Amino acid sequence: MATADKNPATKTKKPKKSSPKATKTTAKSAPKRTALEIGGTVVAAGTRAQVELPVSQLITGESLSIPVVALHGAKDGTSVWINAAIHGDEVNGVEIVNRVIADLDPKKLSGTLLAVPVVNIHGFITGDRYLPDRRDLNRSFPGSAKGSLASQVAHLFMEEIVSRCEVGIDLHTASDNRTNLPQIRCNLDDDRTRELAEAFGARLMIHSKNRPGSLRGAATKQGRTTLLYEAGEPLRFNAEAIGVGVCGIRRVLHALGMAKWKGNPAPEPIVSRSTGWVRAGKSGIVRLEVEIGDTVEKKQQLGTIIDAFGKRLSTIRSTRSGIVIGRSLYPLSNKGDALVHVASL
Repeated sequence: MATADKNPATKTKKPKKSSPKATKTTAKSAPKRTALEIGGTVVAAGTRAQVELPVSQLITGESLSIPVVALHGAKDGTSVWINAAIHGDEVNGVEIVNRVIADLDPKKLSGTLLAVPVVNIHGFITGDRYLPDRRDLNRSFPGSAKGSLASQVAHLFMEEIVSRCEVGIDLHTASDNRTNLPQIRCNLDDDRTRELAEAFGARLMIHSKNRPGSLRGAATKQGRTTLLYEAGEPLRFNAEAIGVGVCGIRRVLHALGMAKWKGNPAPEPIVSRSTGWVRAGKSGIVRLEVEIGDTVEKKQQLGTIIDAFGKRLSTIRSTRSGIVIGRSLYPLSNKGDALVHVASL
């Protein structure tokens, strides 16, 4: 009688049932964010790069370019530009831009930040408000590729920077020996613009219309949400102006979900919808008695004008009640010169 083979090696094994493997989406398998291409440079997601946008050549033949620092975040999000020195003598904004980008890690950033510390590179080199053709760059937007030098720079900025972004912050200071209280100027009747202006947290928000030829006007026409920050004086660093500007931009980036902000929340802003300059009634030496940030009443004495021998020629009085948002720093004036800028509250 045959016996069963007890050798386990000779047993027939049953085939194991195959089960489909569960697939999990991991950070490594997730699709990477598309790289940014700007000025002929490709910026990978989660990295930063300095890009040079060629503008023109100097008389010596040396090429001149606008430097752009592109921070292309690892995650999708809003695209924002920040810029300074559209007027070459406005240096506060240059420091603000550099401090903001120094603290940002593109690996932790959502969206894209295009930082342009100096737009008017010609004026910045010479300490001049204008371009060599004596044109105001902030009256030359949107520009033209075949126009004046100012028009070409404006066109380049619109094509390479504004066209890639949804939100912009344009940094300025006062001009012509004046200083400004830190303030945001924008269209407060637009809900999204007002929301970002409040997030910025400057002491004062001013409702202002777009000026023809300005960057803010040209960008707004293209559907971009744009804030204009004014603070300090030309050719000087002002600690308060710089500090408010840095914190303000970081708060806006936080509000847009691009980067976390762990600093102080935005203070409740003062709102103004009307401003006006008090002008000199006589030519002479100006003695102002108010500083930016002071509140004044209509007809209040703001200072006096004397001649070179100390004789009193005129009393400077406020034409409205409000807060002083700008003032002249130059003690000499001609009749009609702007002396004190007052915002109605």
